[in-house]
Amino acid sequence: MGRGNGSDDEYSVIGEKGDLGFIDFEKCKDSCSYNPAEESDIVTISVPFPLVGGKPQSGLVGETIVDSVTIHNKTNGSIDIWSINIYDSKPEGSFTLSVMEPPTPTSDAECAQRFQESFSLEDRVLQPERALTIWLSCKPKGIGLHTSAVHFSVGDEVIERVVFIMAEDKISQSLASGRPFNQARKKKQSGPGRGSAEPFVACPRPIGTQKRSSNYRLPTYAIPKDIRDLLGQKQVPDAIYDGLTRQNYVFYFHTLLALEEIKMEEDMNQYDMEYVTLKKKGFQFLSLEVPGLAEKRPSLLHGDCVFAKLSSDGATKNTIYQGFIHHVEAEEVSLKFSDDFHAKHCPGNQYDIQFTYNRVGVRRLYQAIEAASGLQTEILFPDFCKERIIHPTPMVPMSCMLNEEQLGAIQMILGCKGGSPYVIHGPPGTGKTITVVEAILQLYSKKRNSRTLVCAPSNSAADNILEKILSANGANIQGNDIFRLNAVTRSPEEVDPKYIDYCYLDNSFFSCPPLKNLMQFRIVVSTYTSACLLHAEGIRRGHFSHIFLDEAGQASEPETMVPIAHFCHANTVVTLAGDPQQLGPLTFSKISENFGLGKSYLERLFESDVYGYGNRNYITKLVRNYRSHPKILELPSKLFYGGSLIPCKKSDERSSTAFLDLLPNEDFPLLFIGIQGCDEREGNNPSWFNRVEASKVVEIIVRLIDDKGLCEEDIGVITPYRQQVLKIRTALDNFNKFNVKVGSVEQFQGQEKEVIIVSTVRSTIKHNDFDRIHYLGFLSNPKRFNVAITRARSLLILVGNPHIISEDENWNELLWYCADNQSYEGCFMPPRQEVVEEDHSIPASYDYEGEQLGQYQQTDAECYADEWGNNNQPSGDLEWGDVEEGGNNYHPSGDLEWGDVDGGGNNHQPSGDLECGDVDGGGNNPQPSRNVECADNSLNTTEKIPEPVYDEAEWSDGWK
Repeated sequence: MGRGNGSDDEYSVIGEKGDLGFIDFEKCKDSCSYNPAEESDIVTISVPFPLVGGKPQSGLVGETIVDSVTIHNKTNGSIDIWSINIYDSKPEGSFTLSVMEPPTPTSDAECAQRFQESFSLEDRVLQPERALTIWLSCKPKGIGLHTSAVHFSVGDEVIERVVFIMAEDKISQSLASGRPFNQARKKKQSGPGRGSAEPFVACPRPIGTQKRSSNYRLPTYAIPKDIRDLLGQKQVPDAIYDGLTRQNYVFYFHTLLALEEIKMEEDMNQYDMEYVTLKKKGFQFLSLEVPGLAEKRPSLLHGDCVFAKLSSDGATKNTIYQGFIHHVEAEEVSLKFSDDFHAKHCPGNQYDIQFTYNRVGVRRLYQAIEAASGLQTEILFPDFCKERIIHPTPMVPMSCMLNEEQLGAIQMILGCKGGSPYVIHGPPGTGKTITVVEAILQLYSKKRNSRTLVCAPSNSAADNILEKILSANGANIQGNDIFRLNAVTRSPEEVDPKYIDYCYLDNSFFSCPPLKNLMQFRIVVSTYTSACLLHAEGIRRGHFSHIFLDEAGQASEPETMVPIAHFCHANTVVTLAGDPQQLGPLTFSKISENFGLGKSYLERLFESDVYGYGNRNYITKLVRNYRSHPKILELPSKLFYGGSLIPCKKSDERSSTAFLDLLPNEDFPLLFIGIQGCDEREGNNPSWFNRVEASKVVEIIVRLIDDKGLCEEDIGVITPYRQQVLKIRTALDNFNKFNVKVGSVEQFQGQEKEVIIVSTVRSTIKHNDFDRIHYLGFLSNPKRFNVAITRARSLLILVGNPHIISEDENWNELLWYCADNQSYEGCFMPPRQEVVEEDHSIPASYDYEGEQLGQYQQTDAECYADEWGNNNQPSGDLEWGDVEEGGNNYHPSGDLEWGDVDGGGNNHQPSGDLECGDVDGGGNNPQPSRNVECADNSLNTTEKIPEPVYDEAEWSDGWK
């Protein structure tokens, strides 16, 4: 690489000082693989340690890694080699030069004594057509990327060679994959549900998911053709440009759901498979390996449907068979088809597989929004109503000690008579769930006629609430008064045996008890969307006196409306608890997200004056944090809560001294460990992992447990990619550390650990824009950042590449927060500078005035697959195997993993948390009027609601 030609992008810009700064080998691939013969007229200089497969060569820490460099004189005369210098090494002093090959462990003593090495070689004369070989050695003392530049002063030229070495240990090497990443393109198929009327051979549904009788039927809610047509023309329905109003509430959200659903259909198409084999499993099943299944790409659940046919060259049409999923494991599903299919199946048969998208879950959301047309205006638009005054009801805490804010919130809830929701919000660790549980216990004990529905966005969160209610001191909850409602798709094995008696099982599957039994429960615990099962059994508005929605910031408004719209009466007290600064709802479609589906109902309420200004008749803010060390709270309090957080964690002598010798600053329980690792993918799995970071994380965990006596259950590891989760778990298993929780931010929301270790994974700048657009990783998602750094009670350790994470404003603040407190160690840091936030979002093809803006624009020479499926990025630069010019758009959720968060919460194939049972779409009226008038404080909407079309084959939705 020549020096001094600043006009050539492949030439490095080297300052006068020996400091290369951060070099991204992904960006230097071309420069490191150029043909040296074309570089100089007088010499050819070989490239030491050339990249292999685009990645640096690796070696073990503590062992010398050696490669030769050959300088060949191409001229007919002698040339002077004035000097050969190590220009800069990172880490310092890790590379040396020698004219002799370095001795090996088997070399004799005389060879070792004669060997000399240095950082420079001087004055050599190279004869015509002759070559000089020198040796470059790297002696890594720690894991991570080692870089250097070697300068050759030959005649009047200075020629540079950039060197990369990845230093590893045995842990990181054990996590290496022998399968290169290769995500094969899939042909877009046509079959049942893809606009085709091809017949198929049906088969029975699994036991427990079969259609059963219910009191109310669920309308079809077919996606309007005009919306499909508009999207096909790269346009958005005009109606949603006007924004959400009282008059268009139902139509507005129905439109957003339709946009979302169309995108979900497109994404499901990407997972169709060709020429795959099915293996026999047991006596009655066939298993199918599904790449990406562990990350919910695709999201497949027990009872979902697939279609299979023998692969062919297209000359013949093979019979299509319907099958159902009976078991879902990490990377495979167990399928059962008709007896005819199993009889004809032979080992080695190749099939084309088409995944289905079950519309039942989304239809529940359409239904909930339609039912919301009967709600009082003050529920949905409190600014349009007269301000209320609540007279708080005095009470004595039952389950625990409460602070002033918590006590005040419960007293307001007990004194509330209905109307607008009461909101409890606050930063992490301020006791929102505890406050909700105490309020439920007070109602149970003091108001004998109360009926309470409490919902959470996921099964794990709902289980947590059940546990807190049942374990509360002095509550004396009777077993026949509380019921845990589960979806039929949930496995009973997921439930703690201590609480299985509070559930209802039918033929070993979760189900909903008959109406007369449901009516007797005083407390029902459910996920948001599973609450629709109560409506299906006939529970009507007004049955529940109180509805509590915990973690309300995570759910979309249609999901929140499932319990509210079906059960909220004029006198029903609705309470929302959550934090709009933490993770919100996730969507597939950028369009639906931008127009409101990505905003929770809780967050929208904050736009109202009565909530935004903190009116205590509507809202209580909790500010006392009982979870974390004050230094851990300081930065998130400053960045997200205006510095209002009050640390109240009691001093724990053990936690305050156990980690002291791990920390450079004993008074600062945060540590940033800088590592330049390597981004990798393997096989046909698009998820990223970083073996070097994984090794460092495991090393820290082993030290905390074996040396410091910390319990495995006290440690949590947060990382954004499923493959990194699996790598870390694999390494921990090898050390017999089976109880350390490793997962995504989503899996840790609402949870806490004594020690949290965060692995950011990414070490390449090139991928950051891709991550920003598709919500992968941690960068450019302030809410995910906020959740990640607020889970730790006593110690927070960050492991990552500082040169990458400093690109984000919040992560840069955290990096320098640690550095300023002398709590940074590892690779050299980037220069301190103000981060200028850039707009990395995909430019919309529409503006908020409704004017079409045409084609997507390019930003900084980076182009992306747009919302419409058009790829503007050169085909040679594709990051994702399934993106093609003007063709299919890839799955926008990318590497986001869902873990134990099921369809009741952030699983955006919402069918996951729903079971069969037809329900009508109109609240108290099985067939609501088409034109709801403004009366009795109901919504005034003149939008026509389509006449319901009842589906006689509900479980074949989308595949007719």
